[in-house]
Amino acid sequence: MPKEETDKKNGSQFVFKLYITGASPNSSRAITNLKKIFDTLLVKNYEMEIIDVYQHPVLAKKENIIALPLLIKKLPLPERRLIGDMSDTQKLVSLIGMEKIEE
Repeated sequence: MPKEETDKKNGSQFVFKLYITGASPNSSRAITNLKKIFDTLLVKNYEMEIIDVYQHPVLAKKENIIALPLLIKKLPLPERRLIGDMSDTQKLVSLIGMEKIEE
C-alpha cells in the first residue's frame, strides 16, 4: 500500500515531503519554520517526511527537484510545491489551503 494511503488511514489529513540539503542554514530554517507553523495550525493532523537529497539523490531526481529546500504537499490533493526557507507564513497557509491568518 502506498505511504499516502497508509497515512490517510492512520488519520493524517495532511502529508508533506520536505527536501533539504544536509544541515545548511536554509534547510535548518525550513524545518524549524514548518514545525512551528504546522504544530500551530495543523496540530497533530499532519505527517512530514524530511529527505536529505545528499543522502537520497534518487528520490530528488524522481521528484524533478530544481531548487531546495522544497516542500511538497502530497495530500490532500492537488499536490502543491513551495521553495525556500518556509519563512513566508501566508504562502504556507495558502499551500495548506486554509484561510489567511493574522501574524
